[in-house]
Amino acid sequence: MRRQDLEAMDFEELWLLHEELTKILAEKITAEKRELEKRLAQLNQPDQFGEAESRAAEAGTGQPPRRKYPKVVPKYYNPLQPTETWSGRGKQPRWLVAALQSGHTLEEFKIRENGESSEGNAGGREHS
Repeated sequence: MRRQDLEAMDFEELWLLHEELTKILAEKITAEKRELEKRLAQLNQPDQFGEAESRAAEAGTGQPPRRKYPKVVPKYYNPLQPTETWSGRGKQPRWLVAALQSGHTLEEFKIRENGESSEGNAGGREHS
């Protein structure tokens, strides 16, 4: 249909054409959507060979599951902010590094247990 033909049509004819086009477009969109949903369902189905083998390879890596480690209790604390603690493992926290650089010793930040005296820990080592 040429533009001149459309311009020659009156309002009623144009409106009917608009409704017809809307109906046809809605049908085509619905059909296209159904087709895409079918394709998506096919893609989501596991392959009989490929995906089953890859899942088996992931599950059977030959390594036992990771063991659970006990919670590590903190051994050192920040006297300025007692909620900041360090277990003595891994990288030292910034507050401890800064304090050690300013001349403090690691022993000053040690968390003492109730029955433990400061002289009871000779040599700075604790035996478990």
